[in-house]
Amino acid sequence: MSVDVSKVASTNGSTPATPQGPKAAGAIANWADERLGLGTAMKKNLRKVFPDHWSFMLGEIALWSFVVLLLTGTFLTLWFDPSMTEVYYNGSYDPLRGVHMSSAMASTLDISFDVRGGLLVRQMHHWAAAIFVASMMIHLMRVYFTGAFRKPRELNWVIGCLLLLLGTIEGFTGYSLPDDLLSGTGVRAADGFMKASPVVGTYMSFFIFGGEFPGDSIIPRFYMAHILLLPALILALIAAHMLLLVYHKHTQWPGPGRTEENVVGYPMLPVYMAKAGGFFFIVFGVIALMGGLFSINAVWKYGPYDPSKVTAGSQPDWYMGWPDGLLRIIPAWETHIWGITLSWNVMLPILVAPPLFLMILIALPFLEAWITGDKREHHLLQRPRDVPTRTAIMVALMTFYGLSWAAGGNDIIAIKMHLSINQITYFMRAAVFIGPVIAFIIARRWCISLQRHSDEKLLHGFESGVLVRSPEGAYAEKHLPLPESQAYAITARDRDPVPETDEEIDAMGLPARQTRIRKIRAKLARLFFADNVQKPTAAELHDAQHHAEHELHELDSQIEAGPNRHGPTEGH
Repeated sequence: MSVDVSKVASTNGSTPATPQGPKAAGAIANWADERLGLGTAMKKNLRKVFPDHWSFMLGEIALWSFVVLLLTGTFLTLWFDPSMTEVYYNGSYDPLRGVHMSSAMASTLDISFDVRGGLLVRQMHHWAAAIFVASMMIHLMRVYFTGAFRKPRELNWVIGCLLLLLGTIEGFTGYSLPDDLLSGTGVRAADGFMKASPVVGTYMSFFIFGGEFPGDSIIPRFYMAHILLLPALILALIAAHMLLLVYHKHTQWPGPGRTEENVVGYPMLPVYMAKAGGFFFIVFGVIALMGGLFSINAVWKYGPYDPSKVTAGSQPDWYMGWPDGLLRIIPAWETHIWGITLSWNVMLPILVAPPLFLMILIALPFLEAWITGDKREHHLLQRPRDVPTRTAIMVALMTFYGLSWAAGGNDIIAIKMHLSINQITYFMRAAVFIGPVIAFIIARRWCISLQRHSDEKLLHGFESGVLVRSPEGAYAEKHLPLPESQAYAITARDRDPVPETDEEIDAMGLPARQTRIRKIRAKLARLFFADNVQKPTAAELHDAQHHAEHELHELDSQIEAGPNRHGPTEGH
């Protein structure tokens, strides 16, 4: 019998082996976990499940474009000089050499022409800002159309609206920093808007500009707000938004196995984290391509700001276009009272319309919950067609926004399309009021038609493309039942509640005030659910299934009985 020498102890010492202690990193992690419970919390959250759908990427685009803004903004901060001190430009751009300008404008030119990669980063920063606001706006519409704002996510909707507001203000302050002729025109307009405020307007302007416009403090003040105050607020709101997202769990589309109580998807680690990280590099790459290939905010073409000049065809960044459009089309209304001039042509489009629009957006979830009386928690999304009135409201708001935005380019439209700018202005004055009403009616009727179409497919199946001719010579087409996932999505929606009638409310014996409020609410609920097509009942589905099986049996019998069969058509 042979013995493996390698497995025999080489010593008979009496000292036991000492286990090797944990490494420094492990010891620190263990120390922190024992006192803070980080290990348990991280284990739970890192395995948190997230559903997978292309529409959820819209919010990620906003998040990653903001990260690009932080990265490129940090780079630009190293070379930008936020000073209004007057200097003579002596940089590489010959057409402006020797021109009198502010240090802010001169440093912007230096970044563009003398700092390696500076122009690319400048343009990436500007494109990322435009994409940040655009993706937030589209993400907001996706959330509204799908009902993702319902309980318990109303607060997250409010945070999203505030992020859109702060992103717009952040974009305006950054757009104003180069102190070129175009951005200076925008700052001059902002000064006029402030001065249009009754009583306090001139005081506001004097306080913000540090004296008479333009003064020598506005660029440093905008700079501090742009790199410190506003980013801190946006970061805090994004953190709150993400924490609430994790706490409430992510919404998901209806489907087999998906309920209000669970989430079907992939865990954060390793799947979702890898996908999100890869998507960040895609967003970064697209912004880098746009910054390298498409010129934006070419300040050297405009020159330094001069209060006595205005850039021909000047227009703000796209997200500031709709107030500018309202400003262009409103008549020159003014009221003189007690020595004070109320400039309605400035106050209504700039000081009233944007805050009112934001307040309407914030109030939408709460108004819908009050009208419908829905106090339940919702984690499954809805198809836009399943709530026609909600969809039509957002379409009407989008139409108002789009027409106002188009009015901001009335001069460009007139030049390019050889039209009268006066005719365009008169048309837009009517369109911003009539257009949303027409859009509301069309969108609502369209959704109701799609509801009918969905129910028809659910009850009678979809066209298979297989034609069969009966012995009598009649042609028929086979209808096949919908796939389980599509049928589930159609039947997942709830049936609309039946609003209270005036008789039921009067029978409750409520005080007069509560009776009036409940009647108003019941009337609004009837309008909200009016003409909606309810999903088929279980009995209707059973009858339709039985009829379909009988029809298929008859068609199969006819096929077997004779050669009068025409093959499947293209596509099925």
